Amino acid sequence: MKQNITLSLEKDLIKKGKVIASRKETSLSRLLSDFLKQIINEEEFYELSKRKALSILDKGFHLGGKIPCSREELHER
Repeated sequence: MKQNITLSLEKDLIKKGKVIASRKETSLSRLLSDFLKQIINEEEFYELSKRKALSILDKGFHLGGKIPCSREELHER
């Protein structure tokens, strides 16, 4: 479902945006919509990647090593 919104932009920004939209054979509205979708997708991908990375770190890594001595045993030496 689409909904119209009102934006307040500088005239120069609107003018340059219309030129770019024209070159891409689209409207300024579509250009802004596509850009907003791109930003949202990037943000969602970042958050998903961050959650996955933190999950991996929470699980930790098993490197196969064994601790031969406790801390106390090391200090006794």
